[in-house]
Amino acid sequence: MAELKDILYKVTINAVVGSTSVDVNAIHFDSRAVSNGDVFVAIKGTTVNGHEYIEKAISLGAIAVVCEALPDHIQNGITYIEVEDTSSALAYMASNYYENPSGNLRLVGVTGTNGKTTVTTLLYQLFKKAGYKVGLLSTVKIMVDNTEYKATHTTPDSLTINKYLKLMNDAGVEFCFMEVSSHGIHQKRSEGLQFEGGVFTNLSHDHLDYHSTFAEYRDVKKSFFDQLSKQAFALVNIDDKNGQVMLQNTQAKKYSYALKTYADYKAQVLENELSGLLLKLNDSELWTKLIGTFNAYNVAAIYGTAELLGLEKVEILRLISELESVRGRFQYMISDEKITAIVDYAHTPDALKNVLETINSIRTKNEELITVVGCGGDRDKTKRPKIGHIASTLSNKVIFTSDNPRSEQPDIIIEDIEKGVEPQNLKKVVSITDRKQAIKTACQMANSNDIILIAGKGHETYQEIKGERFDFDDYQIVQEYLKQLEK
Repeated sequence: MAELKDILYKVTINAVVGSTSVDVNAIHFDSRAVSNGDVFVAIKGTTVNGHEYIEKAISLGAIAVVCEALPDHIQNGITYIEVEDTSSALAYMASNYYENPSGNLRLVGVTGTNGKTTVTTLLYQLFKKAGYKVGLLSTVKIMVDNTEYKATHTTPDSLTINKYLKLMNDAGVEFCFMEVSSHGIHQKRSEGLQFEGGVFTNLSHDHLDYHSTFAEYRDVKKSFFDQLSKQAFALVNIDDKNGQVMLQNTQAKKYSYALKTYADYKAQVLENELSGLLLKLNDSELWTKLIGTFNAYNVAAIYGTAELLGLEKVEILRLISELESVRGRFQYMISDEKITAIVDYAHTPDALKNVLETINSIRTKNEELITVVGCGGDRDKTKRPKIGHIASTLSNKVIFTSDNPRSEQPDIIIEDIEKGVEPQNLKKVVSITDRKQAIKTACQMANSNDIILIAGKGHETYQEIKGERFDFDDYQIVQEYLKQLEK
């Protein structure tokens, strides 16, 4: 229970009808979840407009409504709050309702196209190893110290974020690492939170089905840094030309990391092998089990963040050397037949290029690189031919297959991918719509010492087809087929 006027602290209010001195049981933005004594926040979503469900919410027991336009019919005994932006209002209300939990721990947000999950998860691992109670809000899972919860979005809604941050407060968590997606920033889900730091990994082609232009996508990411306080830090990848853009208007203390240019945290790859990386980080050398140049960037980001949060340099280096790779991120196995299978979440052109270039830089070229890849349905179609071009250029053999086709026809998605294949690479390519069959075929094609990359789904344990989710785990499936070959 909380008083409505207290929950509305910091919300930009245009008009009030009724009393704000009423006790509120809970906050909801889904009218179906409303019960007696709740406040309903009408959100204008991409597909549903909550303003159309105000009457329904009241009929289910809502005593207060927060909206962007007062309804024509005002009911007696109901409080109506007209605000500028209900998404922003929800974020502040959620924070206030849960007693501003972000202010009671040290919260760091990580944003960028690729690397968010790896950086947040490895920071969680590192601080746990350092002996702290730690929280994690990521695409893969939510951790409240040692308790795991299932994640549904990269950046959950404001109520969910604050609910888990409050659980972290109750559990005595000191640090929390959170993925901050462009969708989450745009929909104001991270507003009202007190961040001690923000980290920018990189920016490449993604989510242009949601953001109309690349500039809009970049500017949404930038707005996260614009909102950081003077007490916070902003740590950006300065090798990415958008790194400097993120820092343009931030009040936070500015820091950078890089491999190619001068930076506060400069990493250099000394050795790059399938067993890990030997790096020079500023003046120190360290070995990490993480693989590839893109992980050298991630390590630099982790090192910088840990130091900015007060850990000792020597301890950070020791802890980084103990970190294990994140599930579905360059996760690999080697069969008894000496076939290497790598499962990676790479689903953008840039991420796929990074992974394939990493494999090519490590291998001897005496073996074949076989790539299995698809593209998601109902998402940015312009990246499909780019994926086709990159996969067919940088692999010896390619199998195009389904990813999560969602409402689209899988064969049409595959045809879009095939458009990016140049004539000289056509002989490398085969298309198999059934993803399980595609993985099986890749295993049958492979000889001893060959490398199979299964890209696109990584940690996901489902495949989404026509609105239904079916159990599907790339790592488990390739493991099973490679074992069958050993018999």
